[in-house]
Amino acid sequence: MGLKLALAVAWICTVAAAVLTVPTFAQAPQSDPRTSEAPPPAAPEPPPICAKCHKEAWEGLSQTKHAVRVDPRTPFGTGRDCQACHGDATEHLKSPTKNPMPQRFLPTTLAAEKSGVCLSCHAGNRHLTFWDSGRHAVNGVSCNNCHNLHAPPPPAAASALKQRDPTVSPYVNTIRQLEYKTCTVCHMQIRSAILKPSHHPIMEGKVRCTDCHNPHGALSERMVNNESINDLCKTCHADKRGPYMFEHPPVEQNCLTCHNSHGSAHNKLLNEKVPNLCQDCHDWSRHPGTFYSGNQGWPPGASNTRLIARSCLNCHNNIHGSNAPANRGQFFTR
Repeated sequence: MGLKLALAVAWICTVAAAVLTVPTFAQAPQSDPRTSEAPPPAAPEPPPICAKCHKEAWEGLSQTKHAVRVDPRTPFGTGRDCQACHGDATEHLKSPTKNPMPQRFLPTTLAAEKSGVCLSCHAGNRHLTFWDSGRHAVNGVSCNNCHNLHAPPPPAAASALKQRDPTVSPYVNTIRQLEYKTCTVCHMQIRSAILKPSHHPIMEGKVRCTDCHNPHGALSERMVNNESINDLCKTCHADKRGPYMFEHPPVEQNCLTCHNSHGSAHNKLLNEKVPNLCQDCHDWSRHPGTFYSGNQGWPPGASNTRLIARSCLNCHNNIHGSNAPANRGQFFTR
């Protein structure tokens, strides 16, 4: 017992000594807000020397990520060095009119040269992996054709822009225009399609162009965000995925065989009105596949109703595929 007591006392003394030697981190005394004054705000950093002449460009740039000084992703880690994109300004400062900046984003500058400046920092972005093989790069589209590097506009201009062209969605809290407006500057045929009665809610801001396409390049057809058109469509329209016991061949081949994904004058974004669409393939089999007159219905002698309402879909309503048994599934009927 004597030995055990001695060991216990020694262990308690060791722990107490360790606790007493640990430095204490006393909380700094807080000043009473009723008696002390708040520290003066830090003085704003002066703008770069470029802003003396290029004031509008700097005012826009200062509100973007490129001007965040503490962000290590910004050019040179400073976010305030215009030379990171425009080149060495030493000679330009001596005589601005005689010595323009080495890198000028002019309409005559090659697209690859302008995009190369951006890719010097952004080449590691996974969305730019296939930029060189994408349709935009191949057709001479540069980064600044879509991205305004010195945006956004000053608050006064932004307010005027918002009043002139209000956004459709009441929940948008940004001054940016909807994405489709940037894309349809070049893709005007797509703008005409999304203005048709049956269209994806692109103009309403619920679907964006980049939800389906990767504008920075892809190896897939039409730079879609999936391996095929069908796989892309089924990411939203999962009820059409199947598997089905009885599959409709054009559905399995390509959704665009029957639908126009951007917009159509016909219901359900169809390329044609049924039965015209169906008769592009079914032009002879079983009941007549030709256009019907008022007294040439099916069965023979019955009045024809196939040119009204949903036409062929009145009976063949499971047109994407069916799991029904026997003839009902084979012919996609109820």
